[in-house]
Amino acid sequence: MLTALPTEGEALLRALAPAFTEPTFRRFVTLLLAAVLTVGRRTVANLLRTLRGLAPGHRTSYQRVLSQARWSGLRLACLLTRLLLRTLLPVGTVTLVGDDTVDGHKGKCVYGKARHRDPIRSTHSYTAWRYGHKWVVLAVLVRFPFAARPWALPVLVDLYRSAEEDRRRRRPHRTPAHLLCRLVRLLLLWFPERSFLLVADGNYGTHAVARFAWRHRARLTLISKFPRDANLYEPPPPYRGKGRPRVKGVALPKPHEVVATAQRRRLHVAWYGGGTRRVEVVSGTGHWYKSGAGLVPVRWVFVHDHSGTHRDEYFFTTDPALKPATIIEGYTGRWNLETTFQELRAHLGLETTRGWCPKTVLRAAPCLFGLYTVVALWYQALPVAERTGGIAWPGKAVVTFSDALSAVRRRLWSEWVFPQAGSGAAVQKLPEPLREILLCTLAPAA
Repeated sequence: MLTALPTEGEALLRALAPAFTEPTFRRFVTLLLAAVLTVGRRTVANLLRTLRGLAPGHRTSYQRVLSQARWSGLRLACLLTRLLLRTLLPVGTVTLVGDDTVDGHKGKCVYGKARHRDPIRSTHSYTAWRYGHKWVVLAVLVRFPFAARPWALPVLVDLYRSAEEDRRRRRPHRTPAHLLCRLVRLLLLWFPERSFLLVADGNYGTHAVARFAWRHRARLTLISKFPRDANLYEPPPPYRGKGRPRVKGVALPKPHEVVATAQRRRLHVAWYGGGTRRVEVVSGTGHWYKSGAGLVPVRWVFVHDHSGTHRDEYFFTTDPALKPATIIEGYTGRWNLETTFQELRAHLGLETTRGWCPKTVLRAAPCLFGLYTVVALWYQALPVAERTGGIAWPGKAVVTFSDALSAVRRRLWSEWVFPQAGSGAAVQKLPEPLREILLCTLAPAA
């Protein structure tokens, strides 16, 4: 099957082969290609309905790829991350973005399902709940030449289990922040020669995560939101050999106290969504203290949107040498992961899987997250002449993920599906307008 694929697709998928046995890999590739071509729910039955005769074997052999086959999701993630870094970010610091999203999943016996707060529909005064899975996602921020904003490409995903389920199964409870640190630790182990900048939402701007980043400060820097009333201190004075050593020095003013009296500077920085914004900032340094956890050196930044459309915020980093503009632009770039979540739901069928057993749950949704990265890499490897099929409208000047998905679909239909089905020559003989209508119907951009 791989030998019949376009050259760029064969090279991309071959890099993932070591994670599987040969029979499982053939079926995994079939499901992956079907997931790209399918418009609608990404259940195994619907994927096989798309390919029909191009998916040899019984349908249960494809269902067992997710539910029973022996392959490692971690090894697959490692291979995908190596391919991503080797192709797009061979040198320099790698920017990581971390966040979580709730994947609604129906069913009484679904493994890992719990009640989670829906951040999209919830407000400060109202909490909306969803029943399903909460996925902690770690993505690599990549800037493509054809896009105006960076794309957040998921590489590692972990399922958050609720405290109630952990108590029932008698295992230690891990918060989303703990899970994110565990994912970052994997990248530190896999790539000992690389340095990383981790940008995470306010839920991950805890003292524990900051302490984790400080322990790995030679290769890891954290940027996140900061409490306006954080406890800041000077470092402890040298030990004089008498009594217990001090763990902190003189107390410093809290960030909001400094902002109330300090003079603000004006900056022009990159903002959410790829634009720019004029802001007023106040910055300071100190050692963030939590009882029993010690000190973490930080630089904090207060940001006031000069246009008045965005609320005031506090950010911080575990690298006190970073400039305020770098901290602000680093954090606002995190919003691209939210765009990735929305595009996964709209175009790749996240929340439409229906597996319920543990292995299927732990594999199906993470594979869809990884599929987003595969599509982006495939589109980047396409010949420029093949990057067609997107939707244009007044004011649109850059490529979106829907355009990339449409181009990859068109490439698969014309170079793989039609020839495999014995209709390649017949399709080529169609008049150009009719062939374009056919491809636009089979490979929609939205």
